[in-house]
Amino acid sequence: MLLEKLSNAAGPSGNEDAVRDIVLETIRPHVDEITVDSMGNVIARKAKRPAASAGRSDSLLTMLHQAATGGGEPRVMLAAHMDEVGVMVTGYTAEGGIKFRYVGGIDDRIMPGLRVQLGKDGIVGVVGLKAIHLTKPADRERPTPRESLIIDVGAASRSEAEGIAPLGTYGTFMAEYRRLGRLVSGKAFDDRAGCAVLAELLQGKPYPFDVYGVFTVQEEVGLRGAGTAAHRTDPSCAFVLEGTICDDLPKKKDQSPTTRLGFGPAISVMDRSAIADRRLVDHLTAAAERAGIPYQFKQPGVGGTDAGSIHLTREGVPSAAVSVPCRYIHAPVAALDPADFQNTVKLMDVALREL
Repeated sequence: MLLEKLSNAAGPSGNEDAVRDIVLETIRPHVDEITVDSMGNVIARKAKRPAASAGRSDSLLTMLHQAATGGGEPRVMLAAHMDEVGVMVTGYTAEGGIKFRYVGGIDDRIMPGLRVQLGKDGIVGVVGLKAIHLTKPADRERPTPRESLIIDVGAASRSEAEGIAPLGTYGTFMAEYRRLGRLVSGKAFDDRAGCAVLAELLQGKPYPFDVYGVFTVQEEVGLRGAGTAAHRTDPSCAFVLEGTICDDLPKKKDQSPTTRLGFGPAISVMDRSAIADRRLVDHLTAAAERAGIPYQFKQPGVGGTDAGSIHLTREGVPSAAVSVPCRYIHAPVAALDPADFQNTVKLMDVALREL
């Protein structure tokens, strides 16, 4: 399964090579043009079906395109980011411990005792901390800050550690994709789930307009790749495909979860990076209801996506995000419901064909 291959691959922000190789191998036979830009984004154009026109004059896509100043025929950008959160080697202790910083947003609470893989060879390391026997009771009540942690690769000295993992070496969580009851689990579902959705759409039949499938880089460190890719493709509108927060575990207070597993793709109305284009949100919900596809709204104001960069490009790009709900994102192991994944593919396919 493509999601399994993507999840198992290591691809922290700025070092997405292994993920990009899988993407290129998967989509190359199904697109008409493919480019890797200077930042490392994969930009694939899937040409419209030969007999298709630019669309009815009253279609949503035509109206969106006419409102833009770009020339040519309408075109749609679909974006999913290849990078995941990780760590980078920044120093050493005299005893051979490796100091590190985070690449992207990681919670200090999850780090102690984790296994990580470093560099292209996947050198195994363990995030170590002081034993509980030596820890003061007050210190046990709060997370150990990153500055007090090291990665232990079994080195006995600073020089040995430097040889194993030179300064600047990237690292990612170690976790293998596997079944978890009705769910599947693995690392980096944010956003390898979105990448897998995008790949499936590109492997399908052509749409009535050109589609630019963009697998972006460096989303986790500031939505960096998406902005340059949007400037290059100059789309009439954009859809961002994500693996998003799911917090449907029990709570003390009766409050709505951000999303819930098994309730279908999550449509964003607003997050910390963008307010979704209302016309696209209405189109997505109407398409889902006509096709009988379950969907949900992501709780507003939480997280951010590449839409935050895309919608500000050039004269502005109407944008919306559709996500696969995932428990435990930005942690060593995430979980998603395959039914949500498949329904995200179905919703996007229907919505694009009716655009």
